[in-house]
Amino acid sequence: MTFTVAALYRFAPFDDPAALRQPLLDLCAAQGVKGTLLLAREGVNGTIAGSEAAIAAVIAHIRALPGCAELDVKYSAAAAMPFQRLKVRLKKEIVTLKVPGVDPARDAGTYIDPADWNAVVDDPGTVVIDTRNAFEVGYGSFDGAIDPGTKSFGDFPGWWRANAERFAGKRIAMFCTGGIRCEKSTTFLRSEGVEDVAHLKGGILAYLEQVPEADSRWHGSCFVFDERVSVGHGLVEVGEKE
Repeated sequence: MTFTVAALYRFAPFDDPAALRQPLLDLCAAQGVKGTLLLAREGVNGTIAGSEAAIAAVIAHIRALPGCAELDVKYSAAAAMPFQRLKVRLKKEIVTLKVPGVDPARDAGTYIDPADWNAVVDDPGTVVIDTRNAFEVGYGSFDGAIDPGTKSFGDFPGWWRANAERFAGKRIAMFCTGGIRCEKSTTFLRSEGVEDVAHLKGGILAYLEQVPEADSRWHGSCFVFDERVSVGHGLVEVGEKE
């Protein structure tokens, strides 16, 4: 059996995320779905795996939640179940930046489709920043991208504030694994007064899925948060880096 893996997120206003938890947990358990889902007032985030029909049922449930009709989902396949158990957790943030008032549902930067990302990477006038942590960057990244060398996403604001003068007046483009961190980081930069800031829509996973390897500006593999470890072009399982 091949398992369907769904990496998903959506910034949406949940007035009472706790009320959403049990129905979602019950549905996932009934469908044999495993993985982790996070719920917070700012939305939903997670990666889950199960049969194709089971994942479809859970995605349909999440899309019916307030503001989630346009849920961002990236699908891939795994030869074995990549998760050991199911977790549906309540959090303060679905991705932890530790900067109050940052609201991607209201004020994110410009979205750049994967098909248009190469032009951004190739543009000498654009500063391309990898918003992932240093461990993830070690598996692979885009040509010429700046690695902030952070240990966690919560370190990114401090890194930016220490380096902002280097990038004054320049166009900023950022990327991350699935889109959630770069979407939140562009919102943060806008709150810091940066006007021309964009990010890769759907993240690296969308790029590897949609852009042919022959045309790619990506080198290495992309670390993912399950037992597959990392994936490459076409979202094919790669495993540990060499």
